[in-house]
Amino acid sequence: MSIEARVLGPLQVTCAGTDVTPTAPKVRGALALLLLHSGQSVPVRDLIVELWGDRPPRSVLTTLQTYILSLRKLLGRGLAMPVSGVAETILLTRPGGYQLRDTFDYFDLLQYKRIDALGQRALADGEHLAAAELLQQAQGIWRGPVLTDVRPGSVLEPEIKRLEEARLATITKGIEVRLRLGHHLELLADLSGLVSQYSLHENLHAQYMVALHRSGRRQEALSVYQRMRFTFKNELGLEPSRRLQVLQQAILSDSPALDFVPRGDSTAKLLGQDQDRYHFAG
Repeated sequence: MSIEARVLGPLQVTCAGTDVTPTAPKVRGALALLLLHSGQSVPVRDLIVELWGDRPPRSVLTTLQTYILSLRKLLGRGLAMPVSGVAETILLTRPGGYQLRDTFDYFDLLQYKRIDALGQRALADGEHLAAAELLQQAQGIWRGPVLTDVRPGSVLEPEIKRLEEARLATITKGIEVRLRLGHHLELLADLSGLVSQYSLHENLHAQYMVALHRSGRRQEALSVYQRMRFTFKNELGLEPSRRLQVLQQAILSDSPALDFVPRGDSTAKLLGQDQDRYHFAG
């Protein structure tokens, strides 16, 4: 049995190399919800709310059963397995719901979570070289926004948002550790795009300012702060946080706490007390 599933980008499921991703929007929505909860029973009520909201058709249970049958047929076709076999071993009927078993040869979401956890652990342990490699691997698994070609309902939408926030946390942690390793020049292009995409994300702006300052582009670092301050006041009616204001002052005063200080150990840890006091990423 060879099943590969991908949700970190467009929805895709292949069986033995054959694409079995459904094309019907509601069947895709049902599959997406089952995939995000693979190994768990998804209640019928959640599937109904996801697919029809608060206006299900009168024949909703029969229609949902038809969608599940359609998924079983697609999987069976790809695996050369009868529908009854799929129902017994892969897409199971449970009391009050359905369960897609997590017997994948590859599932990008599980792979991402595994590698990201290893990277976060390496970062916490001060193993910065390993953390940088692992966090970049985790980022590389993503092919775009979660389920970018699936229209989410009220059940999927918060789950997609949670995964996108996890992705952003992976990105910011990856940048943090690369700043600790002195890769500020390499990060400039990525950070420029990220602060445009996430115009209200303070940590990314702080990282960009530090990277610019360390690259000898002090005036540009200060301009990043001014643009972010303008956006905050315009859109939120707020000033940037105290942390960002302190960073701006540190750049203005050319504080040595912002400098990259390589160490003799293998992970190039930054242990200066001044930098801890400013509490900048990197």
